[in-house]
Amino acid sequence: MKLSDFDFDLPDDLIATRPARPRSSARMMVVQPDTITDAVVTDLTEWLRPGDRLVLNDTRVIPARLDGVRVRETRDGSGRAKCEFTLVEALPDGAWRALGKPLRKLRVGDSVTFGDDVTATITDKQESDVTLQFGCDGNDLQGVLDAIGQMPLPPYIASKRAPDAQDKDDYQTIWARHAGAVAAPTASLHFDAPLLEALQARGVDFSQVTLHVGAGTFLPVKVDDVTTHKMHAEWGEVTAQAAEDIRRTKADGGRVIPVGTTALRLIETAARGGQIDPYRDETDIFIYPGFRFNVADGLITNFHLPQSTLLMLVSALMGRDRMMQAYDHAVAKGYRFFSYGDASLLLP
Repeated sequence: MKLSDFDFDLPDDLIATRPARPRSSARMMVVQPDTITDAVVTDLTEWLRPGDRLVLNDTRVIPARLDGVRVRETRDGSGRAKCEFTLVEALPDGAWRALGKPLRKLRVGDSVTFGDDVTATITDKQESDVTLQFGCDGNDLQGVLDAIGQMPLPPYIASKRAPDAQDKDDYQTIWARHAGAVAAPTASLHFDAPLLEALQARGVDFSQVTLHVGAGTFLPVKVDDVTTHKMHAEWGEVTAQAAEDIRRTKADGGRVIPVGTTALRLIETAARGGQIDPYRDETDIFIYPGFRFNVADGLITNFHLPQSTLLMLVSALMGRDRMMQAYDHAVAKGYRFFSYGDASLLLP
């Protein structure tokens, strides 16, 4: 299974830089084994059945992108320089692993100021990131991030425009609860309150799980044999109640359909023994063609990057040839791609 098996041509103008408004007005491509149907997200009330269960990721994206000034003692006074950080992982001692720019000019021991009165010290430097120790505790830092941080937009959006105040709403799900993600579970961005109410009236059930999406979700696959790719780890939790409700839906003949690849990866991690059980730990599960699904009966997801692990995941669910046909259709029909783009409902 080669990386080139998951490549396709994507016109640059199909990369969405803003979401549809309202959220649920986005287009939705419904993919089944023998048909492809062009619809909109509000049509979920027609495609989902009473007794089906949607699994939602309730992680909350933190405004993890910070503009700062590096301060370093120098004789000529040249030790101040602008820099930029994106927090990617909270460490047990309260420090944060962060992507820094310009990384080559950052040194261990440098002090960084953010805003008027927030400081941090670079305590470690690796090949691709640094460790920042902030001069405030976690609760204070969360307030700082809410006040001066920006949403960590994916590279394919950030390269086209800077994040702004609107992204603090646009890049957050309406049910976000547990802070810790540095990327949004983007399929969930299509849901608004009227759609949730309509689905509840239809008899669709909901369960919430938590997977803190990390920056590693954007890392490219660098090996030609995709089966040798090593996935990044992300922390997740499936509560006992969520596991019980999902098992009951399966037993009653309803379909379990995760909203987003993050929710799917987590529930399949929790079901490696054959049925879903409570789970609270990191997962680095890599789903590619040949994977056996124990829980998911479908998936609501966005359109993914060429040669990405997420394209491999949807290919595992629907078959590689079928997904490549579906993506050819999406390009031909002008569907909008990636985090702020349109949706697909995959029903194998």
